[in-house]
Amino acid sequence: MKIFISADIEGIAGISHWDEASLHKPDFSIFQEQMTAEVTAACEGALEAGATEIWVKDGHGTGRNLLASRLPPPTRLIRGWSGHPYQMLQELDETFSAVVMIGYHAAAGAAGNPLSHALTKGLAELRINGRHASEFLLNAYTAALLKVPVALVSGDQALCDDVVAVNPSIQTVPVKAGVGDSTVSLHPGEAVRRIREQIAHALRTDLTSCGLDLPEHFRVELRYKEHTDAYRNAFYPGAKLKDACIIVFETPDYFEVLRFLLFTA
Repeated sequence: MKIFISADIEGIAGISHWDEASLHKPDFSIFQEQMTAEVTAACEGALEAGATEIWVKDGHGTGRNLLASRLPPPTRLIRGWSGHPYQMLQELDETFSAVVMIGYHAAAGAAGNPLSHALTKGLAELRINGRHASEFLLNAYTAALLKVPVALVSGDQALCDDVVAVNPSIQTVPVKAGVGDSTVSLHPGEAVRRIREQIAHALRTDLTSCGLDLPEHFRVELRYKEHTDAYRNAFYPGAKLKDACIIVFETPDYFEVLRFLLFTA
């Protein structure tokens, strides 16, 4: 069994401010440790369930956050950004048995996490076919493109509620809830325990119902915080300026959505 783990930081236990998610800020090391602990727990749970190969993509910021020596062998760690449109799922292919997402967060423009966003802080909102699109949804569609199921997602309660609404067969581990500009979180050790146990359970179940069906057509709307970003990115081939801050892109091919986001988000 070959497992792919995509890791972010804004949805780990306790984190509640951008300084805690920023590599060069003094508060970062505490939450770097927690991000590593939660990903390590995911790896351990996967191994307990019988995984023979685990790939981890460090999907936050610089892509250089996880403490590699803490991850159990035979984990392979992908650091940095190659520039491939799969981004947080770089190196995923049809040979993987399941995708696991750790530390994920609510979508841009959504409540439920003080650090909610989509891809970059410059986007105020990202919609696909009228629906708020979180990084979970973007990456779950990528997994669906390759016919790989999503076994489990951990993160804030709002994101986990969204996951269940999209596909209730996907297991979730909510480790905190956002209340305005604050968070209410599990004890860090409890979050680690739940992730380890729930992944071990999820990977022992039938995952055939854990994939998403790709829509036949995609209408993507990006609303930027700055109108100048919308004007510039409207020159991407096929994109159109809807108003001063929104651009629209349509295609039947989800890979083209990913290519569009790589250059405009």
